[in-house]
Amino acid sequence: MSYSRSVYSSNSIVGGSSYRPLSSAPRYVPGSSSASVHAGAGGSGARISVSRVSTVGSGVGGGFGGGFNASSGGSLIGGVQNEKETMQCLNDRLASYLDRVRSLEAANEKLELQIRQHLEKKGPTKDWSPYFQMLEDLRKQVFDSTVDNSQLVLQIDNARLAADDFRVKFESELAIRLSVEADINGLRKVIDDTNVTRLNLENEIESLKEELIFLKKNHQDDVDALQAQIAGSAVTVEVDAPNTQDLGKVMAEIRAQYDGLAQKNREDAEKWYQSKVEEHTMQITHDTQELQSAKSSVTELRRTLQSLEIELDALRNQVRTPIMAGSHKLVFIVPCTTYRKYVKTYA
Repeated sequence: MSYSRSVYSSNSIVGGSSYRPLSSAPRYVPGSSSASVHAGAGGSGARISVSRVSTVGSGVGGGFGGGFNASSGGSLIGGVQNEKETMQCLNDRLASYLDRVRSLEAANEKLELQIRQHLEKKGPTKDWSPYFQMLEDLRKQVFDSTVDNSQLVLQIDNARLAADDFRVKFESELAIRLSVEADINGLRKVIDDTNVTRLNLENEIESLKEELIFLKKNHQDDVDALQAQIAGSAVTVEVDAPNTQDLGKVMAEIRAQYDGLAQKNREDAEKWYQSKVEEHTMQITHDTQELQSAKSSVTELRRTLQSLEIELDALRNQVRTPIMAGSHKLVFIVPCTTYRKYVKTYA
C-alpha cells in the first residue's frame, strides 16, 4: 500500500525580524482539496492519495518597513484556523480509510487462506484441455455422419424413385412382350394353316397331273381305236361300197373330221390343264408370298423379342446396381413378389 499526500500551504508570522516573505501572495480557497482511495484485489496494493491546495490571502503591503495592515493580519489568522480544521477533517477521513483498508486486507488474507485450504483438500486441478480437442473431433464426426446420413437418405429416395420408374417401364415392356408373343402365336397358327393349305394344293396338283396323264392316255386310246375303226371301216367300204364312190376322198374327210375332233379335244384338254395349272400356280405363289411374309414377320418379331429381352436384362441390372453399390444396404419398398414371378416366368 502506498500513501501520498500533497499539501500546498503558505504561512507567515508578522512582526520582528522573523518574517519570511512568500513567493506569491497566497489566498485561502476553501474546498480546494481532493482525496482518492484505490484498492487492488483482496485489499493488497491499496493506494490512498490526498491532494490539497490551500492558499492564504493577506493584505501585506509592498515593503517591510511600510507598516502592518490590521485587517490583513486578521484575515490571515482566520485562514490558518480554517486550514487546521480542514486538515483535521482530512486526517480523520484518512484514518477511517486506513482502518477500512486494514479490515479489507485482513478479510482478503482470511479468504486467501480459506481458498488455499480448500484447494489443498480438493487436490490438484485436472487439466481438461485434451478432452476439449476430443470433444471437438467428436462434434466434427457427428456433423460429418449427419451429412453422410442425409446424403444416404437422398440416395435412397432417388433409388426408390428410379426403382418405381423402372417398375413402370418393366410393366409396360412386359405388356408389349405379352402382346408380341400373342401375335407370334397367332402367326404360328397362320403358318400352320398355310402349310396345310400348301400340302393340300400340292396333293391336288399331283392328282390333277395324274388325271391329265390318264386323260391323255384315254384320249390316245380313243384316237387309236378310232383310227383302227376307220381303217377297218375303210376296208369294208372298199369291199361293200359301190364303185361309183371315191373311197379315198371319204376316208380323207372322215380322217380330217376325226383329226379335227381329236385336235379340238386335245386343245380343250390342254387349255383346261393350263388353266388349272395357272390357277394352282397363282394360288401356290400367293400362298408362298404369304408364307414368306409370315416368316419375315416372325423373324422381325423374334428380333423385337430379343431386343426387349436384352432391354429387360439391362433394366434388371440397373435396378440391381443401386442396391449392390456402396457399403450400405439400401432397402427398397417395391413389390418383390411381382418381380420374382415375372423373372421366373419370362427369364
